[in-house]
Amino acid sequence: MLLNFTKMHGLGNDFMVVDGITQRVRLTTEQISELSDRHTGIGFDQLLLVEPPRHPDMDFRYRIFNADGSEVENCGNGARCFARFVRDKQLTRKRTLNVETAGGPLTLIVTQNQQVRVDMGSPRFAPDSLPFIADDDALVHTLALPTETAGLTQVDVSIVSMGNPHAVLLVDDVEQAPVEALGPVLESHERFPRRVNVGFMQIKNRSRIDLRVFERGTGETRACGTGACAAVASGIRRGLLDTRTKVRLPGGTLTIEWSGHPDQSLFMTGPVATVFEGRIELE
Repeated sequence: MLLNFTKMHGLGNDFMVVDGITQRVRLTTEQISELSDRHTGIGFDQLLLVEPPRHPDMDFRYRIFNADGSEVENCGNGARCFARFVRDKQLTRKRTLNVETAGGPLTLIVTQNQQVRVDMGSPRFAPDSLPFIADDDALVHTLALPTETAGLTQVDVSIVSMGNPHAVLLVDDVEQAPVEALGPVLESHERFPRRVNVGFMQIKNRSRIDLRVFERGTGETRACGTGACAAVASGIRRGLLDTRTKVRLPGGTLTIEWSGHPDQSLFMTGPVATVFEGRIELE
């Protein structure tokens, strides 16, 4: 099977984007994992699959697969690449797109300067929305670590669902944060039954943060859109950040806006880029 694809990235968070509308696509978990290998495959953080919508009020269905082949609910950087992809491929001429995902519907807006603004919906903090095992909702939860890691036996996290689960830690210096050591331990912590994305946030001032994210099923990436949204949402909820905050990630900067009201949407704006077009033969 010959498969056409496009390699894209949002702030260095890179994707293999596949049109499942004009070509037939059937990929196994093993094939996706092999394609993600940066030495023997295409190399990517996630694979994005464009499909026809299942509901008449949606424009497209958007599916996301991690590098290990597991399907996940949401990806903010991927959503922005998705919006540019369907317009570049002339699958639509709309600038405002209603998109169906496993994490719920998204509204994507392509701006005049070709950035993409995403209505990410409302952040959710209830433990069962991630899910997260806890007796009640709280601004901060203390997690006991199974073994001492980076000199720590426990950590304090804020939990947020942006259609996918996030745990956010405050750190004094994001460059020195123990992402490689602590990320995998928290990703698979027993209190997160479906695993979790882990954000390490340094607050520079009330309208700017630095952030690194360890993504479940992938590892640390250069940028994570939903991670940026979750970090800012947790900071606003705790009274630490303003309603419009710049998030500097290793790959670049995103702008996150949220009023702080639980029934109002959070918005993310940032750039995307196409790297190359390709075709690969699959067995």
